Amino acid sequence: MENLKYPIGRFAFGKTYSAAETQAHIQEISALPSKLFNVVNVLNEAQLETPYRPEGWTVRQTVHHVIDSHMNAYIRFKLALTEDNPAIKPYEEALWAELADGKGAPVEWSLQLLKYVHLRWVMLLNSLTDADWERTYFHPETKRVFPLREVAALYAWHSEHHYEHINQLCIKEGWK
Repeated sequence: MENLKYPIGRFAFGKTYSAAETQAHIQEISALPSKLFNVVNVLNEAQLETPYRPEGWTVRQTVHHVIDSHMNAYIRFKLALTEDNPAIKPYEEALWAELADGKGAPVEWSLQLLKYVHLRWVMLLNSLTDADWERTYFHPETKRVFPLREVAALYAWHSEHHYEHINQLCIKEGWK
């Protein structure tokens, strides 16, 4: 079950990242919209309603979760860049996935949102100076301060993590 839940492993918090590693993370974030589109675009409605693991989200919910999460991440970056170590607003991602738009909206809507949010987010990320990358935000649930370099690494991981949920399901079911 661990491999189904974390197909690329768990994210390692607390590491420091070089500028070169951060550039690679930006590239991974940049690549997600087209990767996700390519794997999801060929699926039919029944396939979109298939959970990627027992008691997991459906493919549809996973796609909608990714944009929900990445919109929050984009806003968190902007907060960290314009305020001193702001406390971010956590949200109940599992409950968001159960809302009507998470369970029933066409995946195309979230794929389009993801494309354009990532275009803006990557533009912002590519504009950051070394000093900007040292800025932080505070997460009140974990009681941790997150440097933006670590957040970029987290969302590069998050991108690949959910892409692989869907990709591995497609391979297992013979949809690819």
